[in-house]
Amino acid sequence: MVHFIGAGPGDPELLTIKGKKLIDQADVIIYAGSLVNKEVLAGAKEGAEIYNSATMTLEEVIEVMKKAEAEGKMTARVHTGDPAVFGAHREQMDELSRLGIDYDVIPGVSSFLATAAALKKEYTLPGVSQTVILTRMEGRTPMPPKEKLRDLAKHNSTMIIFLSVGMIEQLADTLKEEYREDTPVAVVYKASWEDQKIVIGNLTNVAQKVKEAGITKTALTVVGDFLGDEYELSKLYDKTFTHEFRQAKE
Repeated sequence: MVHFIGAGPGDPELLTIKGKKLIDQADVIIYAGSLVNKEVLAGAKEGAEIYNSATMTLEEVIEVMKKAEAEGKMTARVHTGDPAVFGAHREQMDELSRLGIDYDVIPGVSSFLATAAALKKEYTLPGVSQTVILTRMEGRTPMPPKEKLRDLAKHNSTMIIFLSVGMIEQLADTLKEEYREDTPVAVVYKASWEDQKIVIGNLTNVAQKVKEAGITKTALTVVGDFLGDEYELSKLYDKTFTHEFRQAKE
């Protein structure tokens, strides 16, 4: 059996209880060493085989899984955040299906959620934004048609941009074509880690601030007026609003 496990954003205490149990029980652990905090593996049992997938190809990862399965061993495949978001685990699952090897997926806390927590902000504010776009800048991995950053920016919704802080100047210039220049922006480096950094600015000055902070990778860029202080109160707790569980009060 292979368990794909979301290790969370970095803080080992943000690993799910289920994920922790499986990692600690695993005979073989394959983890994304360039992103996963090694403290997540601190409870691994004695004798567990541990592989860093940062130095491995897809074929090598699958070969380790095949060997473990043939030997009756349980494998924990540990991804950063939640594997469903830029996790590249679909190709592994498809190959395991082809080989007849059973697997499941244990979700994890994505870095974009740890980023909101670090900022103490809510992505979906009434009267401001009810839509969240998760995306990235086009790099060596091309973007599908209609998913260019400029196209997505036309919505002016809350935008969360992965894997792109190294192109922050181009990112800001592109967004300024659709968002106001004073639209607030936050860049959070290694959300939830001990060396977390937060940079706050707007589309005009954020690139310079990020450069001054020395941030070049492992950071999320979040954009939108949710970072401001103006919004409407929710209907959920409005005393004049009736819903299934509560009658409106005069």
